[in-house]
Amino acid sequence: MQLLVLAGLAATLVAGAFISPHVAPSVLTGIQLGFLTVAGWRLVTLLTRRTPPRNDPEPAVWPRYTIIAALYDEAPVLPQLIERLGRIDYPADRLEGFLALEADDSSTIAAALAAERPEWLTVLIVPPGSPKTKPRALNYALSLAQGDLVTIFDAEDDPDPLQLREAAARFGAEGDDLVCLQAPLRIRRRDKRNSASPFLDAQFAAEYAALFEVTLPAMASLGLPFPLGGTSNHFRATALRALGGWDAWNVTEDADLGFRIWRSGGRLGVLQRPTYETPPGPLRLWLPQRTRWLKGHLQTLAVHTRSLGGMGWRGWAALTLTLGAGCASAAIHAASIAWIGAVALTSLVCGKLPPAPPLGMSVLIAGVATAWLAKLAGARRAGVRFGAREMAAAPAYWCLLSLAFVHALYRLVAEPHRWDKTPHAPDNPVDHDIDAAVDSGRAAA
Repeated sequence: MQLLVLAGLAATLVAGAFISPHVAPSVLTGIQLGFLTVAGWRLVTLLTRRTPPRNDPEPAVWPRYTIIAALYDEAPVLPQLIERLGRIDYPADRLEGFLALEADDSSTIAAALAAERPEWLTVLIVPPGSPKTKPRALNYALSLAQGDLVTIFDAEDDPDPLQLREAAARFGAEGDDLVCLQAPLRIRRRDKRNSASPFLDAQFAAEYAALFEVTLPAMASLGLPFPLGGTSNHFRATALRALGGWDAWNVTEDADLGFRIWRSGGRLGVLQRPTYETPPGPLRLWLPQRTRWLKGHLQTLAVHTRSLGGMGWRGWAALTLTLGAGCASAAIHAASIAWIGAVALTSLVCGKLPPAPPLGMSVLIAGVATAWLAKLAGARRAGVRFGAREMAAAPAYWCLLSLAFVHALYRLVAEPHRWDKTPHAPDNPVDHDIDAAVDSGRAAA
C-alpha cells in the first residue's frame, strides 16, 4: 500500500511538472527546505549540551546479566571474541552468556567447542529455520535467557570491561521506563600501517563518531527515540520480551527496535563506556554492509509508517531526521555532486559564473558545513582522525552512499530479507596495543 502511495505521488509530481511550469520549482524548493531543516537539526545536535558522566551507586545485589553473541561463519575471530568477553568485569556468578551459532555452521561450532571459555559462557546451537538472520538467533537465545538484563555483542567487538557495571548501575538508578541503553561504538582500524582501504576506514570511523558521539547523545539528552546500533545494546529483559524481541525479518533489527521501544512507552539512553569495532574494509566488503543497512532502514520506515499511533510528533521527528534523512541524503548525494561538477565545468568553459540561487547555495553550504562539523566533533570525542584530508575526501564517500542506496532499492524488491554477512578477521595485536596505550593516555589526561 505504501509503495502504491509513493508511486502515485511520484506520478502526480511528474505529470504536474509537464502540465504546469510552476510545479517543478515548487517541488525543488520543498526538497531544499527539507534538507535545510536536516542541516539545522545537525546544528542542534552539535549545540545540545552533553550529559555529564554519571556516577550511579552500585546496586546492593548485582542483577543477573545475559550476554548474547549471535555468530555465523566466524571461526577465525571467535577465540579473540571469547578472550575479550572473558575480560568483562562483572560478578561471574551473576553472568550468563550464549554463543548463538547456526546449526549448519560446523567450523564456528568446532572452534567454539575447542576454545577455552569462561564457565558462564555456553555454546548454543540455533535450530534450523527461516529466516537465517542474526535477529532470529538472538530471539532464540532470548527465549532461554535467565538474566534480568540482556546485552548483545558482535564477533569483532571489544567492549570496555566495565560497560556492564555501568549499565546495571544506571538501570538500578532510573525507573522501569528506561528500557535500553546504547554504548558508543568506536572504530579502531585493524592495521593502521598496512590497511587496504585507508580512505574508507577513515570515513567510516568519522561517520560512526558523528553518530555515536554527537547525534545519539544529543537525542538521549532531548528525550527522543533513536535507531540503536547493531551491538552493545543493554535491555531490561522483561521489557524486551514484552516487545517480542527483535524483528527476525528486518535486516536492521536494531534500528527498528529503538522506535518500537518508544512506541511502547519506553525510553532509551546512552552509556559512556564504549565498544571498539573494526571497519568493514575495502569496497567489496563495505558496499554489501551499507546496502544492507540502507535496505533495513527503508524496511523500518515502511513498517513504522503503517500506523500513526504511538509515535507522537517527537517520535515522527526523530524517525524522519535519522532514518528518513539518511536514506534521502544517500539518494541524492551523487546527483548533487555531479550537478556541482557540471556547473563548475560549464563556468570554466564559458568563463563566467552562472546565477547562484540563494536557497540552493544555503542548502549546499549548510549541509556540507554541518556534516563536516558533526564528524569533526565526533572524531575528537572518539579519538579518531578527521583532518583536512579527510574533510576534502568526504564528498567521494558520500557518492558511494548513493551507490549503496541504488543497490538497496534493488535488493529491497528482489531480496528483501536476505542478510548480507560482513566477514571479520582478528585484529593486529600490535595495533591493539597502540590503541590501548593511546586510550590510557587520553583517560589519564
